[in-house]
Amino acid sequence: MKIQNSYELLVFLKSLGYLKNPPHPLWWPNAGSFEVVVGAIFVQNTKWEQAFKVLNRLRDKGILSLEALANIPYKDLEVLMSDLGFFRQKAQRSILICQNILEDFGSFEEFCKSVTREWLLAQKGIGNESCDSILCYGALQDEMVADKYTYKLLKSLGYELEGYEEIKEWLKEGILENFSKVCELYGYEIPLNTLYARFHGKIVEYCKTQKF
Repeated sequence: MKIQNSYELLVFLKSLGYLKNPPHPLWWPNAGSFEVVVGAIFVQNTKWEQAFKVLNRLRDKGILSLEALANIPYKDLEVLMSDLGFFRQKAQRSILICQNILEDFGSFEEFCKSVTREWLLAQKGIGNESCDSILCYGALQDEMVADKYTYKLLKSLGYELEGYEEIKEWLKEGILENFSKVCELYGYEIPLNTLYARFHGKIVEYCKTQKF
């Protein structure tokens, strides 16, 4: 299979039917909500299922909110996350980013409007993938996520794109250069945030079935 650009990759994945009926229109569960912020931390080097198990536990306890997690005693959160990989580190970083969001933005709503990549990347424990996941799925900004699945998929297609930014730019370039064709493919002028989110979701779901 020869894929010339990311538009052709999107066409290929869409032809296979990925994300026809996702649990959420943007693929990430509860996209557009605060929980994406801590979810992006929980899922680092961890299976999705385990991370969301912890999110649901916090929700059941009534503490899955910006204010609650900013003020929870560290040891209490650690106990609730003890079956998660690197739970001590993730508990610390989750509390810290919640405190910083409140201090710098005042609310999650204002955070979504005003947060930048630079601000997120300056937060402890937030790398490129977590940053773009929060921007795309949490703040609903026009950011494309590139992850280990994307790297492995492109490598299997013969591409030698090593750095995160290089992979991300490859994904965006073909889409933006062929955006009118993308809209024809979907049958309407799809918002860029929605497109990036669903494109990333298709890549992940495809790679899971191919066992990359």
